[in-house]
Amino acid sequence: RGEIARAREISAGLGLDDLGAGSHHSGETFNLRWIYTHMIEEYARHNGHADLLRERIDGATGD
Repeated sequence: RGEIARAREISAGLGLDDLGAGSHHSGETFNLRWIYTHMIEEYARHNGHADLLRERIDGATGD
């Protein structure tokens, strides 16, 4: 929860086109829009993995 609070603190007041402070190993910088999109994609990808595990454990499937 501390990480979430820190992320909210850092991103408060920023626009989606504002660049992040860090960069990719290639030197490319990312805007906040790219960062949010990447996080959503990663969450969705791993959420699907959790669904597969749950189905194997108890047979429950999503809608």
